[in-house]
Amino acid sequence: MKIRTLFFSLALAGVAAIPAAAKDWPQWAGSAFKNLYIPAKGLPEKFEPGRFKRRSEEIDMATTENVARVLKLGSSAYGNTTVAGGKVYVGTNNDVPRDERHKGDRSNLYCFDEKTGEFLWQFVSPKLAAGQVGDWEYIGLCSAAAVEGNRLYIVGNRCEIICLDTEGLKDGNQGYQDEAKFMTPAGDAKIEVGPKDADIIWVYNMREELGIFPHNATSSSVLVVGDTVFCSTSNGQDGEHESIPFPTAPCLIALDKKTGELIGEEAEGISKRMFHANWSSPGYAEADGKGMVLFGGGDGVLYAFDPKPKKDKDGIGILQKIWSVDCVPDKYKKDDKGNAIKYPDADGPSEIIATPVFHDGRIYVAIGQDPEHGDGVGNFVCIDAKTGKQIWNFDEISRSLSTASVDPTTGLVFVCDHTGLLYCLDAKTGKKHWVYDSLAHLWGSALVGDGKVYLGDEDGDVVILPAKADWDPESDPLLEVNLQGPIYSTPVYANGRLYIATQSHLYVIGEK
Repeated sequence: MKIRTLFFSLALAGVAAIPAAAKDWPQWAGSAFKNLYIPAKGLPEKFEPGRFKRRSEEIDMATTENVARVLKLGSSAYGNTTVAGGKVYVGTNNDVPRDERHKGDRSNLYCFDEKTGEFLWQFVSPKLAAGQVGDWEYIGLCSAAAVEGNRLYIVGNRCEIICLDTEGLKDGNQGYQDEAKFMTPAGDAKIEVGPKDADIIWVYNMREELGIFPHNATSSSVLVVGDTVFCSTSNGQDGEHESIPFPTAPCLIALDKKTGELIGEEAEGISKRMFHANWSSPGYAEADGKGMVLFGGGDGVLYAFDPKPKKDKDGIGILQKIWSVDCVPDKYKKDDKGNAIKYPDADGPSEIIATPVFHDGRIYVAIGQDPEHGDGVGNFVCIDAKTGKQIWNFDEISRSLSTASVDPTTGLVFVCDHTGLLYCLDAKTGKKHWVYDSLAHLWGSALVGDGKVYLGDEDGDVVILPAKADWDPESDPLLEVNLQGPIYSTPVYANGRLYIATQSHLYVIGEK
């Protein structure tokens, strides 16, 4: 089987505050600002992941150390973990069915009890009939859940934005009443709703409503600001990479979080200029007390939009651009002879797949491509949130899928590239302090906190490194262990425990 990727309790103006000690991790990257930094103390330095029981996929917990539990997922888990309201949410596929009523290729969201690890319910979504062109086989759910109170928002594999009840069907079937039809593949006998199925509140189908053509996968996570849900549409090229089926379709939209009604869309023509697809998740920033939604476009441009859409003459809500910055250096666009460098040439331009990060008036984001295109030149930029002007850029980095981590206690920023390198830079100047080679591809991002950097790679290795400028990358990490499965997600920390997901298991690290 061929696996590929891709890849907010709001306090201020409806925007999630930065997570602190003994706090939930309610959305992708922890907060709307998307900075993968934890201000908590006492983060783990040592753990032993244990060994599999003979001829099984179950970890022998007697062989673990400082591991609370290991939760079985499917065989492909790209969706990053969310922890909120006493529950743990993680996206996966259906290769190891939790319910015999749901067999075959599906994209699932699992919900577990945070304290006990009990499986509570699952969201199950059949695949699109288009196959790998629009919904790659066996890839599973790529979206991280965004949780607010008793509502949860995800992006499904079928190019849908979905609102769920965090309690599942425990408190009755609310909102949307046709869960049976939703989770039954076309042409199959209807699957009746069971007690462990999700309770859908509303569904917004981007393909039907906007003419979106998701390229290979619908891959992003939503941003919730006030009463609005912002989401990338994953609009992209056709399967042959020869044309853009819907060049006028929007790449970023806004929905009413209570009803799922479309209230705004970008009208900058990003789809006409995109290289491949739009897979970046939106982020949030503030300048002069005003908020802005950040979006990394499939054209390599970072956009800042006003969160409040304005209606045009036809009554369509339009997200107003505040500023935009082209993150692709000119030298990646034309060669020495002035000839255009064609995408996806290794020396050419790239889109933005990483999520833009906001910290201390600045925005950080890297450019990159689908890993199937191979390695190539990249760029990591620092932008003034107020003016939209580039402050500095770092072009030693290769193509990157990874979201940056800024440590406010040291003034350092950490960012990975897909080749396997982790860079430690000065957040103000972009000066390089050191580079760590993981010797394996990096799909996820680094988590920083308590003076440590946590990172997992495609070989299943997890390292903990000192988060300081004068560390020697030739010396030993604080810890290096192998979780016996590829890691394509990012470590998260919530309520005193560290969560690291391989493709098949979720390790919950902390006291039992």
